[in-house]
Amino acid sequence: MSLTQTLVNSLSAAAVYALVALGFALIYNTVRFFHFAHGIVFTGGAYFVFLLKVWLGFPLFFSIIVAIGLSAILGCLIEISIYRRLRHKGASSLILLLASLGVYVVLQNIVSMVFGDDIKTIRSGMVEEGINILGTKVTPIQIAIIAVSLSLLVSCFLFLKYTKIGQSMRAVANDPELACASGIESDRVILATFALGSALAGIAGILVALDVDMSPTMGMNALMMGVVAVIIGGVGSIPGVALGALLLGMAQHLGVWKISSQWQDAIAFVILLIFLLFRPQGFLGRKIKKVTI
Repeated sequence: MSLTQTLVNSLSAAAVYALVALGFALIYNTVRFFHFAHGIVFTGGAYFVFLLKVWLGFPLFFSIIVAIGLSAILGCLIEISIYRRLRHKGASSLILLLASLGVYVVLQNIVSMVFGDDIKTIRSGMVEEGINILGTKVTPIQIAIIAVSLSLLVSCFLFLKYTKIGQSMRAVANDPELACASGIESDRVILATFALGSALAGIAGILVALDVDMSPTMGMNALMMGVVAVIIGGVGSIPGVALGALLLGMAQHLGVWKISSQWQDAIAFVILLIFLLFRPQGFLGRKIKKVTI
């Protein structure tokens, strides 16, 4: 594999990591606990498309649009039925973390029971050779992944900065008590955050399924890579998330270019440990005085 081909593959992987990381970061900044179930929402996006396209026979584009909406609804249902009730009972971040892990395990097993554990595909037609650009093979789905990710990152940045609900999300993330005292309904803002973050996760899952197929366990690895990208880029910074995802994707694929692919996850966590030891706030993050699980 050439260096240019490796760079293209790195950009494609970084684009997916950025979408997962952005969705996770939006939710984490608002509720301040590790939302494990974000991984199953990622998986759900792909399987919603499979259900609509393969089982029910709807067109692919229609299936994708509906699946994104269903991913957002799934995230909102998790928030309303579990997290909100626990928060109102005064549950700690650790309890919420354990609840989110339980949700992930239960929903992953439901996906396995309904669809089976084998690898599924939502692609149609023969696998075609990529487009030759400057001697590098680039597939249409890789171009789509990079373009969609870049567009969504910019759109989310503008949404959070210039819209009323986006500013409310930032206010709740910065200081929930002050936001509440200012008349902001935190539950409504948190629900909107879950909808947006879950839609991003669903989109990422769909793009991955269109590129390399899917399985019920695909969400956990994507979640871990997204979290690593958030930490090394800086929690609370969209440019930081993009930079962290780019660094992670480049490091993994350049590493695979020289050594075996089985070291890909190890490379990610070595980078994570280096940042935790020497720059825990990440590239563009701010130093924090208190860390919440």
